[in-house]
Amino acid sequence: MEKEKLIKKIKSLPLSPGVYMFKDKGGNILYIGKARYLKKRVSSYFRRFLNSKTQALVAKIDDIDYIVTPSQGAALIKEAALIKEHLPPYNTAFRDDKSYPFICLAKEEFPRIFICRNPHKLKEGERGYLRIFGPYTNAGLLRQALGSLRAIFPFASCRGKPKKPCLYYRIHLCPGHCINQISPDGYQENIKDIIMFLEGRSDDLISRLSGRMQEKAKAQAFEEAAKIRNQIKALESIMPSGALENILGIKRKIRRIEAFDVSNIFGAEAAASLVSFYDGGPDKNNYRRFRIKTVSGIDDYRMLREAIQRRYQRLVRENLPLPDLIVIDGGRGQLSEAKKELDSLKINIPLISIAKEKEEIYTLNRKNPIRLKPDSPALQVIQRVRDEAHRFAVSYHHVLRRKKIIGK
Repeated sequence: MEKEKLIKKIKSLPLSPGVYMFKDKGGNILYIGKARYLKKRVSSYFRRFLNSKTQALVAKIDDIDYIVTPSQGAALIKEAALIKEHLPPYNTAFRDDKSYPFICLAKEEFPRIFICRNPHKLKEGERGYLRIFGPYTNAGLLRQALGSLRAIFPFASCRGKPKKPCLYYRIHLCPGHCINQISPDGYQENIKDIIMFLEGRSDDLISRLSGRMQEKAKAQAFEEAAKIRNQIKALESIMPSGALENILGIKRKIRRIEAFDVSNIFGAEAAASLVSFYDGGPDKNNYRRFRIKTVSGIDDYRMLREAIQRRYQRLVRENLPLPDLIVIDGGRGQLSEAKKELDSLKINIPLISIAKEKEEIYTLNRKNPIRLKPDSPALQVIQRVRDEAHRFAVSYHHVLRRKKIIGK
């Protein structure tokens, strides 16, 4: 990638927590890191006064990829899983330094899960570990992330089986194995779920839980099925793209979503907005406003088409990445007009619209709209993106009206 394009990509990074990956010309990952603010952290590598090792890394960077996460803790877990998977050469010192904290699963009938340091320095005769995850770079963030995971999949902190339940059981963070509230097999299922999450296999975990929920429902174990359903919802609220893909029948992984909305009063001071979300979070550096230029009078369809044309004509011309999903505020009519404009640009991007009155989702491959429950994580993601597009469009419309009034 040319230096100018690389700098432009860095400027477009979101001010969100996440994981970044530096790649060489061959697409190989050189280094993986986490950040509280992706844009600020990645930008820091391209300033002066770097040490020699960092300079050598920066000289080899040809491309940058990133994953937005809902929190720094989630970024920490994701970073460690990706490092273990890809073994980037510039993460070698990090992997070999045993002073960092790890997540350890004790090798017991009911494995405890806890944070430890130097887990590889066990003395002969000491208890071993079922699994070790890490290292992680920040113990405070690690405790935060493990606490969130424990709220979804309760696990034990005590050695063996105490005579009475602990505080964690009372606040629903331990399944109560000490008072036989869970069987060894049931507890092991929890451990397998936790391991999948720590390995970064969230989509596989959701599929596994969905299958288990269906089995419980068929067996009329409705209380257990409901519990698993709640676990799925909790996971999907952290990473809801998998739910969107399944419901909408989209084969590609949805990471970037862009949404359009049009705002005008009887055709006056018409404006359109575009908001962009990446891995579930707003990417405000990629928000755009369009003052409508080619449409006079009241014609929301043509206004929408103008905004779509201006947005994606530019992305294609500048060879910038296209979104994985476009959301239109409106019903079947708005969806059809948006599709016509994309076809005229010879662009194929998954496209949906959502109508406010009944919150129905329209797709191109279904005759009838999709109706999701109000608590559906997939619906909530779409609503959040749509509402942000509407807010952004209305705010720009107000700016234009104020300018017109002042101008008079």
